[in-house]
Amino acid sequence: MSNLAAAAIATSDIAIELSNVTKVFSQGRPAGLFRRGTRRVAALDGVSFSIRGGEFVAYAGPNGAGKSTTFKLLCGMLAPQSGRVSALGLDPARDRIPIMQKTGVLFGNRSELWWDHPVRASFEWKRRVWDIEDKTYARMFTMACDLLGLDEFLDTFSRELSLGQRMRANLGLMLLHDPSLILLDEPTLGLDVLAKRRIIDCLKRMNREEGKTLLVTSHDIDDLTEMAQRIMLLSKGKLAFDGKYDALTLLTGDKRLLCFTAREPEPDLHGAVMISREGDRHCYEYDAGSVSIAALLRSLAEIPGVRDVETGRAPIESVIAELYRGWTED
Repeated sequence: MSNLAAAAIATSDIAIELSNVTKVFSQGRPAGLFRRGTRRVAALDGVSFSIRGGEFVAYAGPNGAGKSTTFKLLCGMLAPQSGRVSALGLDPARDRIPIMQKTGVLFGNRSELWWDHPVRASFEWKRRVWDIEDKTYARMFTMACDLLGLDEFLDTFSRELSLGQRMRANLGLMLLHDPSLILLDEPTLGLDVLAKRRIIDCLKRMNREEGKTLLVTSHDIDDLTEMAQRIMLLSKGKLAFDGKYDALTLLTGDKRLLCFTAREPEPDLHGAVMISREGDRHCYEYDAGSVSIAALLRSLAEIPGVRDVETGRAPIESVIAELYRGWTED
């Protein structure tokens, strides 16, 4: 590693920075019966944001919004047409090797495990090829085994692992060189509840106790809500939101839920909309900024046989889904 690269990684308190970044791809499409044309698609269109060292940030958006493109720019796999990309104080397109020596990357649908070898062999391969110091390797190997429960299948062939075991093994493999920056694309994709729990707990502990900087994508907003303190939302290549979850919920109004049990099939609550019904259980959504809970409860009192009344905020999943729909229709 050059002295300049080492200094940049050591002194910068900004782990990731994009400044007015644009990345455009050309896509082929039929232009006639015997010829093809092309169209230009902006995966990222003037995107700017920064992430400080030690932050845990969620990065979400509909399919094709530009999330994976951002990761590839940060890894040096792609270069922007315009704007500036910085990871750990360096330019990924020029300094890919020193950046990757301090970065861990995991794509949920890809694996670096040797298919026809035990998991342990893949770990040893990385230790030798990456020339990881013995002290670093021993500490991170022990930590990965402890946090992810790898001992139970270290000597199992990778092809024989379940999806959850394979993801845990890939995450452990990614951690062996002690990266300070971690980029995770759909790390909980397709996993059952127990496998998700183990991975989420591991990531939260790495951030809290090791000070790792994490940028994570997922279509499971509940997972992101539990993991990250800050969320960025992409739409059509642009950064549509960057902030705390509480502020995000206010973009669609102060959405609340009112759920209750009643025999009446479709009770009429002025100012609220029924969103689900299962047997005698009804759930309504309303905007607390324009409808008071007191008025709704007065209407509810006029319905015979009402019981088991509950109120609460609308799930963040439904708030973001509504935002996605609005952005798609624009």
